[in-house]
Amino acid sequence: MSQPPSQQPPQGGFGAPQEPPQGTPQPPQDQPPAPAQPPQAPAGPPAQPPQAPAAGSPQPPAGPPQTPPPGGPAYGYPQTPPAPQPGYGYPQAPGQAPGQAPGQAPGQAPGPYGQQPGPYGQPGPGGYGQPAPGPYGQPTQPGYGYPQQQYPGAPAPGGTGGPGSGGPFKGKTGVLAAAAVAVVLLVGAGAWYVVSDSGDDPKKPVAGPSEDAKGSEAPTASPSVDEGDGTGDGRETDDDLNAGRKPGEAKVAWLQKNEVDLPRNGDEIRGPWFVGDTVVTALYRGISGYSVADGKKKWTVALPADICATPNTTSPDGKIVIGIQNGTTDRSTCSVMQMIDLNTGKAGWKSQVKKSGAFDLISDIGLAISGNTVTAGRTSYSSAYRVSDGKQLFGTPAGNCRTFAFAGGPKLIAAANCRNDDVDNPQHQLQELDPVTGKAKWTYEPPRGWEIKKTYSVSPLVVSLENKKKKQWSVAAFTDNGKLRSQMSPAKGDQVVANCGGLLSIFGQQLEGCSGVAADANTFYMATKTDTTGSDRTNKVVAFDLNTGKSKWTVPAPAGRTVSPIGMDGGKVLLYAEPRYDKPGAILTIPPTGGSTSVLVQHPEGTNRIENSLFGGLNTVYRDGRSFLFPKRITGRDDGEMEQTTALVFSK
Repeated sequence: MSQPPSQQPPQGGFGAPQEPPQGTPQPPQDQPPAPAQPPQAPAGPPAQPPQAPAAGSPQPPAGPPQTPPPGGPAYGYPQTPPAPQPGYGYPQAPGQAPGQAPGQAPGQAPGPYGQQPGPYGQPGPGGYGQPAPGPYGQPTQPGYGYPQQQYPGAPAPGGTGGPGSGGPFKGKTGVLAAAAVAVVLLVGAGAWYVVSDSGDDPKKPVAGPSEDAKGSEAPTASPSVDEGDGTGDGRETDDDLNAGRKPGEAKVAWLQKNEVDLPRNGDEIRGPWFVGDTVVTALYRGISGYSVADGKKKWTVALPADICATPNTTSPDGKIVIGIQNGTTDRSTCSVMQMIDLNTGKAGWKSQVKKSGAFDLISDIGLAISGNTVTAGRTSYSSAYRVSDGKQLFGTPAGNCRTFAFAGGPKLIAAANCRNDDVDNPQHQLQELDPVTGKAKWTYEPPRGWEIKKTYSVSPLVVSLENKKKKQWSVAAFTDNGKLRSQMSPAKGDQVVANCGGLLSIFGQQLEGCSGVAADANTFYMATKTDTTGSDRTNKVVAFDLNTGKSKWTVPAPAGRTVSPIGMDGGKVLLYAEPRYDKPGAILTIPPTGGSTSVLVQHPEGTNRIENSLFGGLNTVYRDGRSFLFPKRITGRDDGEMEQTTALVFSK
């Protein structure tokens, strides 16, 4: 069993790294392997990126392909991968030129997320010609970088740019969004490491024609908004989707299609947030509420500029604060906060984030809400405001240690960076703050070099840490008073994963945003990396004792399926069983004591193709007998732009 982070630097970083087996792909700089000796700093970028797929990426079965269903193969159908450009979030073959996006062939047009850094920290073309600085003053390393085959049914690239951007023709900012990036822990000789990154990537500006700034305009309500009685103009449920439903299958409660004219590169679907009988999502320059029962639109708030930051949670009374650009040109920054009451769909206060000093650039912010407080984090600075009226509550703390990122919900968790004379050996702090005063209730200081990266759970508190210099990762649990509780220690041979794909802005960071994990008071649940050695893809669920960090039990996924934890319900672990080309998805449960999986909601076979079309980046939520599927991103191509599914909901 490895030693947890302590007040003394770990010897060799929790033990000696292990030598990868012959033929194992070597991950890029920010995806550290586990070699036999402590890793040495590379003299320069490797000549080529690794040759194997990323952990957890979809792969065709090894056996001979079966005859696909009519209408073309869906996700999971074994076939020869196509040679053209990759779909969203999936890099392709190696051999990039310097500054070329991962998987982009020489001379090939940029993929769907604009000009990107090279696979090993090389600056991408355009922009400012330099890698974007990370949250600690170091160049930010790119996210996932394992080239892999494109899964069948993946969306084709639709241009450049990213969430909150309009592509090269709109003068927006390109963002690289990781769709399914895994955090992987390896065990060997009493030591374990995370050898893949967290999915955080910088975004680089993309040049383009400017537009008149409209950041000062007030949000406007949609002309079709109703007053919350469910009579809005939401898309009616298609009765044909339930035709031929088999016994035991759930019914389609509603299907929502895109209603937004998107820029060419598309945009991220943010949310969902649930308030009473309303589910809310945000897309491009608007945020809308829908009835959870039938999907009818209740309200829409149109915004004057792109949405660029959102928190995971709302205030207890159903209000949210989102970040929007302060204009619509390529020089606009993510620095405006807009409050919206999700109960009524009414826009409230709007305010520019106040600078804390001459070096507070406020180019991008990361938002988190706890109670009636919303925090705005960015490099070396932070501020907090009252959600109800926008009054500033506190700012960057005085002293050498400055908070820069937050996670909200039942507690307000903060990460702070303490300035020192060695930028390659930072000193971080983990804190719980009083959401009203900003005073620290407790402070935990990991060994030098270990940075606070993500919160997998706020209550109980489970956090991932990274040592960039030693290329090591750690996952640790903490008590309510900030004492180190345990460090996760998988059984030998288990490689557990968490999906921390998402956005990392140039000057702002969030501790929130990981999925594929679940927790109760004493247990933490993760899935293992997908096993592709046989003819079927499959994996397991691992339960860790939060008091010891040791594995309590493992439960295999149903034969030929892969599963991912999505939360807890009635004391049981909720799992999403991913669809295959020949089988629809399902919501499963596992008792907290282990055992076998049980089907809670069986998605119908008749909508398998729709469900498969959403896979590759999906938010899955089970709530009150309904399973909600939301793609994380949709494209903005005019050929079928309005036919893309933005929500698919099933009920028992």
